[in-house]
Amino acid sequence: MEKGFIRLATAIPNVRVGDCVYNITQIANQIRQADKQKVQIVCFPELCITAYTCGDLFHQRVLVEEAENALASLLAETKQTNIIAIAGLPVLQNNCLYNAAVVIQSGNILSAVPKTYLPNYGEFYEKRWFTSGVNALPVLNICGQSAPFGTQMLLRCGELVFGIEICEDLWVTVPPSSYQALCGANVIFNISASNELIGKNSYLKDLIRQQSARCMAAYVYSSAGAGESTQDIVFAGNAFIAENGEMLAESKRFSFDEQIVMSDIDLQKLNINRLKHCSFADNAANLTDKNTAQIIDIDIPKYQHKKLMRKIQPLPFVPSHTENRNECCEEIFSIQVGGLAKRISHTGLQRAIVGISGGLDSALALLVCIKTFDKLGISRKQITGITMPGFGTTDRTYANAVNLMKSLGVTIREINIAKACEQHFNDINHNPEIHNVTYENVQARERTQILMDVANQENGLVIGTGDLSELALGWATYNGDHMSMYGVNSGIPKTLVRHLITWAAEQFDEKTKSILTDITQTPVSPELLPADKNGNIIQKTEDVTGPYELHDFFLYYTLRYGFRPSKIFFLAQQAFENTQTDELKKWMKVFYKRFFTQQFKRSCMPDGPKVGSVNLSPRGDWRMPSDASAALWLKEAEEM
Repeated sequence: MEKGFIRLATAIPNVRVGDCVYNITQIANQIRQADKQKVQIVCFPELCITAYTCGDLFHQRVLVEEAENALASLLAETKQTNIIAIAGLPVLQNNCLYNAAVVIQSGNILSAVPKTYLPNYGEFYEKRWFTSGVNALPVLNICGQSAPFGTQMLLRCGELVFGIEICEDLWVTVPPSSYQALCGANVIFNISASNELIGKNSYLKDLIRQQSARCMAAYVYSSAGAGESTQDIVFAGNAFIAENGEMLAESKRFSFDEQIVMSDIDLQKLNINRLKHCSFADNAANLTDKNTAQIIDIDIPKYQHKKLMRKIQPLPFVPSHTENRNECCEEIFSIQVGGLAKRISHTGLQRAIVGISGGLDSALALLVCIKTFDKLGISRKQITGITMPGFGTTDRTYANAVNLMKSLGVTIREINIAKACEQHFNDINHNPEIHNVTYENVQARERTQILMDVANQENGLVIGTGDLSELALGWATYNGDHMSMYGVNSGIPKTLVRHLITWAAEQFDEKTKSILTDITQTPVSPELLPADKNGNIIQKTEDVTGPYELHDFFLYYTLRYGFRPSKIFFLAQQAFENTQTDELKKWMKVFYKRFFTQQFKRSCMPDGPKVGSVNLSPRGDWRMPSDASAALWLKEAEEM
């Protein structure tokens, strides 16, 4: 499996009711199509070999026997392929007829799974023809082969473990897939024949997403479509592939064309999720013998998928859809505001001190303060915004800082740090013409000292502006901008800050919106080095550290899933197709070096609200020794 990915497909064939020969011809064609696309497992709808809507024809011996003959033909037709296929048909065992899924590969039947829960209400009459598979005998003899038969049957190959349930099984209170997941299944296939009703499709999608999330698994669903009888019900041909709550791919509804929906599932991501969430293992420990599964070891085709059949988002912290992004931004602000409001209420200090630079982070921190004070009914005048021009402050950022504070109605203070820094250079015998780290950090610490002293003076809280990305890279002056009394942005990565400000800007008047828009378009810089001769920013953070888009990507997959450098690099190649390989490697090595060497700053960072699934608080999500070596990570990054 290429970097832990497996390619799966769900197919919707065109069927004819009761015409098994025609049906397996369509199924075989789709198996071959999927095989050409390097799909490793493909599933088909419930009872697709006969069609689902046969009704009392299921009691006709000729149909049941012809279904078995058709399966034998399908085995013969696909004998030269290695792809695994899952298809549905009625099977006889011990004078009982079962609605079953058979798993086939290279002419062999690997296993068969009978349906557990038979719907017998409304338009469904399955108990009229079929028997629940709960008490079925453990072996099925069909097509001259003997195959394991049972409702709790799992197939395993390396990191892949998959189980099967059939249609109604998903809709019960505790689906078989829940037990299968606890027994190790990280992929669930559901072959189904679910008819269409008003609102049902939306409910079904939610059900599939939620079950995949609850099981921390992939869920692959295939349902009957064109060709089924429309005597009383209609089938739309629904096919879905979900992974841990996210819908990766789906079919076009009500299509008369056959469809194959494919996607690549990240098995490593699923398994790491289970490893991190210890309650999953605790839940599995409560399984009884009745719920345990039989596991069958199999082989699957092995391919190297250089290009994934799924989108890897280059900005994993930023919701990809506008509607979700707006909802997400509102929720993030609510978390930030909630945290700061509690800290203000607890301390009884109803004043906030914020250093305003005219950059992204300080703008976001100020907006959080505004929303918090408005929510608490405290005058905005009790927010003191302090602009502290220094040697590198440009006219653009200075104007944006002052104008933003004016437009938001906060108390404004301006304290130029140049003279104080010059005095300090003299005190420590530093040549101010030498623009090194001492030159820069003197300014950063002077600004923090001013903020802390004004907070004492006004009996207020210094609100930190540093973000998650800066913490990850150590892009903060120790005991300078590294320190505050509450860091409202500590859980927000740089790539998300810009989106938050853009969203927030829409809630203000045109003047404020214009200022915030310009701030989002200003290069990221600490402005600690003098501007160029035209007054433009000369010190751009990303020229030194590398693009924040890449670093946030590396950070997300390092912390959220603990992936190896080679896996993260593979994902980055998918996400940043236009970025040269050498460029990706260069900045990945920079990321690991900085991430490891700068842990000491994170070990004593101030309080701040956790916002997303990734956080660096030493009291919460990330406990790492400050002396940990990056050698293993850098070695693998070097060898890629």
